[in-house]
Amino acid sequence: QVQLVESGGGLVQPGGSLRLSCAPSESMFSPNAMRWYRPAPGKERELVAAIASVSTADYADFVQGRFIIFRDNHNNTVYLQINSLKPDDTAVYYCNLRGVLGGRYLELWGRGTLVTVSS
Repeated sequence: QVQLVESGGGLVQPGGSLRLSCAPSESMFSPNAMRWYRPAPGKERELVAAIASVSTADYADFVQGRFIIFRDNHNNTVYLQINSLKPDDTAVYYCNLRGVLGGRYLELWGRGTLVTVSS
């Protein structure tokens, strides 16, 4: 069974940076849409950033130019570079990949990586 492996979270001071990564455990899984989510009031999760196979990116308004999503198509890894971090950015960040495996379209969720922004 294909799974998503997330990493890069940790403890960082306000104004600091981290790089989150997410990749499928199955090399034959070909992601198309790649997204990062985090919990939000009144919602189970809110979209943080998204990128398609053509590498066009979209961001939530609260990102305010601080985050960058990009992908490495050689290993099907998606990254989220998070800069100028604020305490409000503290959350578990979840990766979501949609793509094809064996001719079947799948949607997969990672288990999350914890980002803690504190002095």
